[in-house]
Amino acid sequence: QVQLVESGGGSVQAGGSLRLSCEASGLRYRTYTWAWFRQAPGEEREGVAGLRSPGGGTSYADSVKGRFTISQDNANNILYLQMNDLKPEDTAVYYCAARMAALLSAGQSLQRASYKSWGQGTQVTVSL
Repeated sequence: QVQLVESGGGSVQAGGSLRLSCEASGLRYRTYTWAWFRQAPGEEREGVAGLRSPGGGTSYADSVKGRFTISQDNANNILYLQMNDLKPEDTAVYYCAARMAALLSAGQSLQRASYKSWGQGTQVTVSL
């Protein structure tokens, strides 16, 4: 059973940056697809960024391309989401997700139904 713990959320002004972290434990496989999702109040949970490991292939939602970067520290089992040029519409609870023993396609990696392991979420608030 994979355990995921997010951190790094907070409040920033528009144009600012935050880096989210997700510490993973209980990893038993060599192959995973990782992702960050977000959910704003009253909205569906949406995929923001995905990463396939090994290989390092990434995918992003159109709304964050060029602003967000997903990466991984393999040695320490930490997933990151670097968020730059933040906008008020980025305000949401951000969740880390993992799919064991699978390299999902770019499209699948941003679909909520593809994942079985989730963190508890971390709040990101962006103000004008």
